[in-house]
Amino acid sequence: MAFKVHPKAFRIERNEDWNSRWLNEKELPKLLEEDFKIREFLKKKLKDCSVEKIIIERFPGQIKVIIFTSRPGLIIGRRGEGAELLKKFLENKILKKKGILKLEIKAVKNVWSSAPLTAQWIAKQIEKRVRYRRVLKSALSRIITSKEVKGARVQIQGRLNGTMIARRDALQKGQLPRQKIRAIIDYGTARAFCAYGVVGVKVWIYKGEKLG
Repeated sequence: MAFKVHPKAFRIERNEDWNSRWLNEKELPKLLEEDFKIREFLKKKLKDCSVEKIIIERFPGQIKVIIFTSRPGLIIGRRGEGAELLKKFLENKILKKKGILKLEIKAVKNVWSSAPLTAQWIAKQIEKRVRYRRVLKSALSRIITSKEVKGARVQIQGRLNGTMIARRDALQKGQLPRQKIRAIIDYGTARAFCAYGVVGVKVWIYKGEKLG
């Protein structure tokens, strides 16, 4: 059996960066738990808002949470009411300190060049009982049309179409050098919760190489 490595973890400090950007050795367990709780709350609260990733930066006396999403209007709300409610809940329930959190919401322009957002779309289509083969072909064709994309792979695994035995199916097009550290590969996963079980979704998108 081959040894599998997470594409992003494999490239950290080369062409990828951490999602938690801070260093505090004295309070490391406490702050890591805080980061985990913040991400879990935002993922549940914003599950229908197409969130790509959540980056947390810490400074003396301030915490900055950056949310990347393709639907920023749903999170911000009318006159910023949605963002303000999220900020107040995080400060009162998780951080238990007021006035230290800064919430920033950034828009993702091209959904089909983002592996996490593409994986979420595939999972939603499978939950709607669209034929999985049709969904994979549609997602792959839309990914490849992006100018920055040079190759991609979409994969699902589980009891596809409700079959008794779980299996894996995948489609790939273009280049995808997963062994190169300098390769810029966006990776995303999602889960489709169906009546017959859970179907896992994985997406790899290759965007060229980073030299130097």
